[in-house]
Amino acid sequence: MAATGVWAANSNVSAATVSAISKSNANKNFGLQIWSIQRELPNDVPGGLKKLAEMGYSFIELALYNAESGNIWNLPIADFKKLADAAGLKIISSHVGLPVRGAFNLQNFASGRDTWKKTCDDHASIGCKYIFQPGEPPMRSVEDVAMVGEVFNEAGKIAKAAGLIFGFHNHAGEFQYVTPGGTEKLCLGVSRRGLPEGSKVIFDGMMEATDPELVKFQLDVYWAVMGLNDPVAVMRKYPDRIRVLHIKDVGVLGESGLMNFQKIYETAYANNIEDFIVELEGNTGLTQFEGVKRCADYLLNASFAK
Repeated sequence: MAATGVWAANSNVSAATVSAISKSNANKNFGLQIWSIQRELPNDVPGGLKKLAEMGYSFIELALYNAESGNIWNLPIADFKKLADAAGLKIISSHVGLPVRGAFNLQNFASGRDTWKKTCDDHASIGCKYIFQPGEPPMRSVEDVAMVGEVFNEAGKIAKAAGLIFGFHNHAGEFQYVTPGGTEKLCLGVSRRGLPEGSKVIFDGMMEATDPELVKFQLDVYWAVMGLNDPVAVMRKYPDRIRVLHIKDVGVLGESGLMNFQKIYETAYANNIEDFIVELEGNTGLTQFEGVKRCADYLLNASFAK
């Protein structure tokens, strides 16, 4: 019933309006992770999506998919796509946690395999390109990282069979060290001196443990910095594995002075990265829609962003 009402509310958006919005976005290509507006968008989904297009966003990345119901925020995923289409927004990707309870290993993944297949099929049905695991699995040792890699490879096979690209979205913790047989991650920025042989940074270990044909990466540039790493150096190290960027700052883009977005974009373009997704988190003192509008304005006015 809710989906029907929401769709009817959006029927007043004319084809001319959608066309005008699409043309106004033609010169820039950036999207929004809709988690950024997860408190405010449910109040008026069709109106909110239209606002995003008017701000200059050309696509969105989904969040809060429910595998049991196949819904996005109480809307069937097909109906949500209709609303995005009506607003002139593409849906290119989604954040969905793998259905694994407990340790990430092949045995635990097997119990959720059918759920994952349904998840991939649902997202493929709306034309999604990517599906990303958004949270860091428990990894406290080199062996844990290897097991996660095995699970990711299996998840990637199922996604690929559905016509999707599976990937992983980092936070800061993946730039910590783990040791062979370890029980805890080591602190950020620890020196390699004194570490047991075979110790490695989790992010590097994940790259090694996953098949490049089955698992790609979405680099969150802000969390890379919070992990005491240079996102430019990370992109240069893994030019073929990192295919999507999360563009993020402490708050509104460009206001902290912390992030060198120009260099990040230059390196991304050199690596043929095409998809840039804004995510706004934290307390900005603004409404969520005000915050993402300011982020869009920053990119629209940035000479380095295409």
